Amino acid sequence: MTVLLRLSLIFFFLSGCSGQSSTPVASWRHADDGAYAADISADASLSVVSSVTEGISVWDLQKNEKRYTWQHQGEGSNLVANVHIAFDNTYVVTADRDAFALWNITSGEPEGFWRIDESSIRDVAVSNQGRGILVGRGNGKVMFFEPKTGRRLEFLGHQEKVNSVDLSPNGFYALTGGNDYAAYLWDTRTGQVIHTFTHSSRVTKVALDDEGRYGFTADSKRDARVWDLATGEEVSNLHYLARQKIFSTAVFSQDGQYLLTGSPAKRLNLWRVADGKEVQEWQVSPREGSRPQTAVVYGVGFAKHNQVVSESSSGLAEFWQINQ
Repeated sequence: MTVLLRLSLIFFFLSGCSGQSSTPVASWRHADDGAYAADISADASLSVVSSVTEGISVWDLQKNEKRYTWQHQGEGSNLVANVHIAFDNTYVVTADRDAFALWNITSGEPEGFWRIDESSIRDVAVSNQGRGILVGRGNGKVMFFEPKTGRRLEFLGHQEKVNSVDLSPNGFYALTGGNDYAAYLWDTRTGQVIHTFTHSSRVTKVALDDEGRYGFTADSKRDARVWDLATGEEVSNLHYLARQKIFSTAVFSQDGQYLLTGSPAKRLNLWRVADGKEVQEWQVSPREGSRPQTAVVYGVGFAKHNQVVSESSSGLAEFWQINQ
């Protein structure tokens, strides 16, 4: 066997072992000019997509029907870069750099609009029934706000810019990560830190398991870890060969066995929580004519029929089959 043939076979087997696929089961266009932000509901029945020219669209992912079109600040270009759907599908919070809004999914109407003057908004999250909104800011402060009561609490644990936030469905617990190399799990009722998760570089993404079992924190270099929220101990560190891997979104499966992540480099990955090993990888479709040919994965979810679903900057919702 020649060296060239041997190397070709090795490459073939490595490629086959990665479980990579670029062919979706279904593909639906949700933003003609591409998306600026998106989120998928916990049960994968809804998605909310922000587009510069088309505003904010709410989609029924079971019927592929548009339910609402919202405008964050009236006329002009829509610059909403952060979207989060409550776990119970009752409310959505949207935010640009300067303001955030709360929307009722049942009625399709807005229920509040608030401007932030002190510092730019970096990320947002909302709890069930819209009872609490979490706002991470560029000055290192995180605000927890209750729209119905007006209660406001500022978490001052971070020393630098906050990059990512998440909120438990009941609104009692927040997970926040920032440029100070730290992620904090803290109580929104008291502001007290429950666990501190340290990294060797800036924390770029955090995510909470909706059942309260796990937390996910990832930095800008090589560490992407799953934590036991009860003990604060590490469960696993995701295994990948790249020197650097940035995550743009992450969700846990309902049974807590898997973590689904998206990246700014069109990658969609399924991981086993127990040992951090990759189960499968997909590549979302880039927008036609875009240069370079890539896409940011904004939202991911576990769908029916052993599938996962993604919303990306290409403006496409794509369904992918899990090979199990």
